[in-house]
Amino acid sequence: MTKAQSGKKPPANGANAESLAATARQVAQKGPAPVHLWDPPFCGDLDIRIARDGTWFYLGTPIGRPELVRLFASILKREGEEYFLVTPVEKVRIRVDAAPFVAVDFEARGQGRAQVLTFATNLGDSAEAGPDHPLRFPRDPATGAPAPHVMIRAGLEALIDRKSFLRLAELGVHEDRRDGRWFGLWSGGMFFPMIPSQELEI
Repeated sequence: MTKAQSGKKPPANGANAESLAATARQVAQKGPAPVHLWDPPFCGDLDIRIARDGTWFYLGTPIGRPELVRLFASILKREGEEYFLVTPVEKVRIRVDAAPFVAVDFEARGQGRAQVLTFATNLGDSAEAGPDHPLRFPRDPATGAPAPHVMIRAGLEALIDRKSFLRLAELGVHEDRRDGRWFGLWSGGMFFPMIPSQELEI
């Protein structure tokens, strides 16, 4: 989770949501934004927050235009534990409560070690879990329960929603590993451990 920074400063060059959106539209006409190649100077914090349920807020108000949210998401970049909206000329920090995306559904193909899980996000992205799009199951600090995430792109993850997680649990299997026996999921030729088997037997 990215926490609000103390002593935040406003964008130094007057950057705001409107100017970022305008630049992002220009970039989008040429194809996917190559944010990994952009390293403009840091311009400060912008009051944009992505809530745990995937809702984007600007100045405390939900952004009601899905196309605008997708536009901002196309220029989103993660550096360490912080998130930024980046264009070739400006870079502003935003807040993310849990993950920038939410996985709202998935499709399972095959069985056992040949199983492939393909996730769909709230913004229309998709990712096939495997070496390039790993699953992870950190514990929710509030409940202690697994909080499933899947990598979508370039360090940006989706929090898997509850209904999808319950379906995933039905596909889980037990596997013996060097660090013990685990309950988890196969996808894309990889086993992703979810929880120690002994915890399910208690």
